[in-house]
Amino acid sequence: MEHKEEVLERIEAKGVSRRDFVKYCTLVTSVLGLAPSMVPRVAEAMAAKQRPTAIWLHFAECTGCSEALLRTTYPWIDEVVLEVLNVAYHETIMAPSGEAAEKSLHDAMTQYKGKYILICEGGIPMKDGGVYGKVGGKTMLDIAKAATKDALATICVGNCACSGGVQAAKPNPTGAVSVEKATGVKTININGCPPNPINIIATVVHYLLLGKLPALDDKGRPLFAYGMNIHDNCPRRAHYEAGNFVKKFGDEGAMKGWCLAEVGCKGPNTFNNCPQVMFNDGTNWPIGAGHPCIGCSEPNFWDEQSPFYQPI
Repeated sequence: MEHKEEVLERIEAKGVSRRDFVKYCTLVTSVLGLAPSMVPRVAEAMAAKQRPTAIWLHFAECTGCSEALLRTTYPWIDEVVLEVLNVAYHETIMAPSGEAAEKSLHDAMTQYKGKYILICEGGIPMKDGGVYGKVGGKTMLDIAKAATKDALATICVGNCACSGGVQAAKPNPTGAVSVEKATGVKTININGCPPNPINIIATVVHYLLLGKLPALDDKGRPLFAYGMNIHDNCPRRAHYEAGNFVKKFGDEGAMKGWCLAEVGCKGPNTFNNCPQVMFNDGTNWPIGAGHPCIGCSEPNFWDEQSPFYQPI
């Protein structure tokens, strides 16, 4: 309890009130599908003294998944999440560079061997021994194999790490694949391009709260986030049933918020909790803004869901 008070005091000193912290814990509880009575336990878990160590590696990607998380403003990432996790290595936010950064990774993997949560962002180039993706003179393939071997769990963030992403789209010149396929290690997949930051945090909190990782679907995705079909939960579903469809962007139907199926919405093929949690701190999401879902949380969506603006 003393540690919880210390954490809350540090967060308050950074400008986040206890009220906002509890509201955030309530959001995480809701995303996990837990009863409201669990909010205090989620708050306790997020303020636990023993923070899990995370090593976050970047492979072939655009850093959009990290940016989605780092730019979360409710609450700010450095004011809450970095109080929950001991982030031992993350190339986007760490101070060291070059050889010092390589030493930081080596030291973190050695010090926390068998105890760290590995978070991977980006696909792994496999062609020609992996020479098309290197960091510090080592192939991304070798780095991934070494890091996953001693990790407590491996969480893939974003479509690239989960299934290869845009790098693996045809003709896939670098032979990019998912982290799981490259290493042979079972991964927890937080799919999306980018995924919703709350699903990343909720997965970690699930482990903190219950001492185990969440139940997964057949694609390795947490059921609490990917166990629901977007079409079934879409606020425009009534228009679909009534036969009211947008025919082209900007037409009368678009102005009235009609169904986007005829301009390419892939909601019926897609499983995600976007309608419930939305993006930009719960402000909106693509369909809410009048843009069809492109199915970015589904494996190989660049090939299998395209062309994006044609009906299924």
